[in-house]
Amino acid sequence: MYRLLRMIREDLANARDHDPAARGDVENAIVYSGLHAIWSHRVAHVLWTRGLRGPARVLAQFTRFLTGVEIHPGATIGRRFFIDHGMGIVIGETAEIGDGVMLYHGVTLGGQVLTQTKRHPTLEDNVTVGAGAKVLGPITIGCGSAIGANAVVTKDVPANHIAVGIPAVNRPRKTNECKKLVDPDRYVDKEPPLF
Repeated sequence: MYRLLRMIREDLANARDHDPAARGDVENAIVYSGLHAIWSHRVAHVLWTRGLRGPARVLAQFTRFLTGVEIHPGATIGRRFFIDHGMGIVIGETAEIGDGVMLYHGVTLGGQVLTQTKRHPTLEDNVTVGAGAKVLGPITIGCGSAIGANAVVTKDVPANHIAVGIPAVNRPRKTNECKKLVDPDRYVDKEPPLF
């Protein structure tokens, strides 16, 4: 029981750390659909790993109905995971998410093949994925990297890099770009106007 309470407190502190609109733990625990989805996923994942796959899938689908966040119970998720706004998030069965990861709304961690293999991405620790981004296939997003909003990523991203665009292009992250909030406009190299 103590471990459960400690985990809930850590998740609530993480929500305050990642969201400037967070006002208090009680309110956040009641209204943050991302927190509800994460907490439900943890239960579904335990059921999944213990062989209770039917009940795990039912719980995951019920959570999707309530929150708009779809996390397959087979996905592995680390500590201090935060989903901002939540609606439209899809996380596939073989996805692996490290500690301190943040996803904005509309993110897909999806597959590209229909075989029963590792087909979803791995996000290492402290990765931030901007709104609407699609990270597809069994690729790795390195520790401390950021994916810009609406990027489509189909290749590995090295640690401490930024990936923006369709298809996404990587470049090293500058020291002043290591912020939790991802504004892709700040990271796109500007070209001079034609006129």
